[in-house]
Amino acid sequence: MRILNTMAARAIPLVPRSLIRKISRRYIAGATLSDALDRVRSLHAAGYCTTLDVLGETVHSPAEVETVTREYLALIDALHTAGVPADLSIKPSALGLLFDEALCKEHVLRILEAANEKGVTACIDMEDANCTQKTLDLFGKAEAAGADVGIALQAYLKRTYDDIVPLRLRMSRLRICKGIYAEAREHLVSGASLDRSAINEHFLRHVSSALRAGSFVGIATHDEALIDSLIEWIRHEQIEPGRFEFQMLLGVCESLRERLRAMGIPVRVYVPYGHDWYGYSTRRIKENPRIAGYVLRALLSGG
Repeated sequence: MRILNTMAARAIPLVPRSLIRKISRRYIAGATLSDALDRVRSLHAAGYCTTLDVLGETVHSPAEVETVTREYLALIDALHTAGVPADLSIKPSALGLLFDEALCKEHVLRILEAANEKGVTACIDMEDANCTQKTLDLFGKAEAAGADVGIALQAYLKRTYDDIVPLRLRMSRLRICKGIYAEAREHLVSGASLDRSAINEHFLRHVSSALRAGSFVGIATHDEALIDSLIEWIRHEQIEPGRFEFQMLLGVCESLRERLRAMGIPVRVYVPYGHDWYGYSTRRIKENPRIAGYVLRALLSGG
């Protein structure tokens, strides 16, 4: 069955967009800001924290950067007006990182200034290896400017062992995830491109070293065995609950999410919304071959 699901994941580009859209409703709050706020309120009522992500990645012109910036500013205003305490996810590639770093910095600082003024916390996402150093440089400048912002790191990259050192020294706010991008083998930890479990040892080391250094850590994984290992370590080390949280994607491993919440462990749900639903949904499905198998069966049955 696993082999069939993997084959189904590779066939996702052939699946009609209408079916992908139907499946996407599980992983995406909706197309509009209003949809996102409704989903966030329901999650907060259930005892979760949330992060909002405006869908969309690479842009190619200053005009597109300005459009994306205005979307972020509208989101910040809406969160402030509604009194909704959600975090904000910032993707540098959506703000021009790959074609004009100075322009990207200007717009990211503009967004962070507005967020800090309105009491909205933010985290800069980490994307593929082409963005890693530029994103770290951007984060360093934002942090030096006094912005209240965190940074994501990917455990499957070899360089993360070096990148995390100055961040630990500064006790920067960190989000540690496995990483989802298709990278060249020279960038990856041993076995990472073939076996996701190969990343677990590195993930554990990064989380534990950052917590020991005094950083706040968002632990972003859906691997139940890894989560249980981390909970055991956190309890043994007597890490206070306010120093960490587990982070999970909307629509993924909801029973595990519920188990953590019932244990009194802080959980944040990553809530994407916007019109770029197709690219995000296909990435999620390819990452989870079991879902891909479900999509294929629905297609063949006409469901």
